Amino acid sequence: MRIHTISAIMIAVVATSGLTAQETIRQSKASRAAKGANYLETGGERKLEVVYKTISEKDLKLDLYYPTAKRSEKCPVIVFTHGGGWAAGNRYKAATGSFAIVFERLIKEGFAVAPVTYRLAKKDRNVAMRDCVIDCKDAIRYLAKNSEALEIDPMRMCVMGDSAGGHIAQMLLLASPEQLPGDPTLADVPYRMVAGVSWYGPCDFEKMELFNYDDRADFKDRFAARILGSDSEPADKLARYREVSPINYLRKDSSPLLMIQGDKDTTIPVKHAHYMKQKANEVEAPVEIMIIKNSGHNWRKVDAEIDPSRDAIIQRTVKFFVQHLHQ
Repeated sequence: MRIHTISAIMIAVVATSGLTAQETIRQSKASRAAKGANYLETGGERKLEVVYKTISEKDLKLDLYYPTAKRSEKCPVIVFTHGGGWAAGNRYKAATGSFAIVFERLIKEGFAVAPVTYRLAKKDRNVAMRDCVIDCKDAIRYLAKNSEALEIDPMRMCVMGDSAGGHIAQMLLLASPEQLPGDPTLADVPYRMVAGVSWYGPCDFEKMELFNYDDRADFKDRFAARILGSDSEPADKLARYREVSPINYLRKDSSPLLMIQGDKDTTIPVKHAHYMKQKANEVEAPVEIMIIKNSGHNWRKVDAEIDPSRDAIIQRTVKFFVQHLHQ
């Protein structure tokens, strides 16, 4: 009896998915809730543990939460890229703390939300920062490729991330769909980025003084191993640093970016926001910044209450996406 029940469920999933045969195989490999998984409880439709690509025998997954109100026939999507220094963290962060509040509000505003897993640049894994970016771009390409079946609009894609995820979000927003190619089966998939929000994410790795929050003389580069990986030559260093620096992709016709940074952040100093804004002004790119006083990394208060408040940060984030969706 149990075998027949499972078979019936599998047939129903295949029959209603509308995906290609290859995608159906990927979907069938999606596991039940992973250990430590944490999902948004929206009361609406969800697709959980969706495999968007397999690389080095590892399934990379995303979750897709549909709007609970103002849902259009093909809804816009906000992809979430988590922080963790490119070497830690997971997409389940989307269902915790301030992130959950932001996404629950956006889901009520008509957005679908897609938190994404990407390979981590841990020691001895032969994964570099560019691979983190490529994986997340492939997640967008997967969503775009399967947009009809998933009932989402590939021409209304947005992105949000924090810290390392804020950097990745900037890269996804500013680099063209063709740049940083990944899975060949996801190549040449058209999509359009509408807007992006970066919470305390870095914008430039070549200009290392941006990370030196107190201008110390003995400041050292903390990110070389994650940027270069284990397969790059010394001659490739400058090119690798420039490739993963979002600032190099700024154009007059770039999609709008909002950077929110704390003025007492010693992990990703506020210098990044000011420098990005300066460069954006030079090329007339649409970049806005919001500086939070007395704030360290993760909106941690330093010496006094943060100003504007965490609630104000959340409101500005949600308003930014809603505003640009309707432009």
